[in-house]
Amino acid sequence: MTASSAQTEPDYLTDALVEAYLRDHPDFFERHESVLDVLHVPHPAGGSISLIERQVRVLRDKHGALEQRLGELVDHARENERVGSHLHRLACTLMQAEDVDAVLALTQEALRDEVQAEWVSIRLIGAEHGELHQLPAADLNAFEDLFGRGRPQCGRLPRPALEALFGAEAENIGSAILMPLAVDGNRIGVLGLGSRSSERFLPDMGIYFLTHLGELLTASIRYHGDRARSSV
Repeated sequence: MTASSAQTEPDYLTDALVEAYLRDHPDFFERHESVLDVLHVPHPAGGSISLIERQVRVLRDKHGALEQRLGELVDHARENERVGSHLHRLACTLMQAEDVDAVLALTQEALRDEVQAEWVSIRLIGAEHGELHQLPAADLNAFEDLFGRGRPQCGRLPRPALEALFGAEAENIGSAILMPLAVDGNRIGVLGLGSRSSERFLPDMGIYFLTHLGELLTASIRYHGDRARSSV
């Protein structure tokens, strides 16, 4: 390179070329540490900070984001463990039941303890069930949307559905959960949980526990129902 070309080179050195060079040579500042003494990066809040300070700040922010993500994963793991414990205890409880009535009574008691619901109601379809747990045919229309969805509904739910499950107590319920009980497309009944608080059961709450709870309850009801019919 001639002296004249070396003198004119800065005229052609653009920001884009500098950026491209640094990207291609990420170890540049390791080989030229003295440049760091005079290099500064503008700070968003005003003033300037050295490149090293900027890098430390970026790393600190990344570390904070990773810590937050790790905390979220730990919380999810604890929640899964809690849900698993609830389901295990309920399964053990249902194994002690001798008939459908015992299944319903034990489930209601377990849910009041485990989920801390103020009201628990299980209504089953079919004339063979006693009045206390029977869901009259006239009330089925209130649950058409629930069975159509095939999954739990949470939050502030329609009054007709709440009245069908909880009777006069429906007016005191601020939030609720409705769980359809069905096997192979055959409707068995509905499980309802109610709370005075409008914040207790929210529309966006996880339904993992509720779904598996419904499966356990449905399987137990079906087992004892089949056994009772076979003994007749």
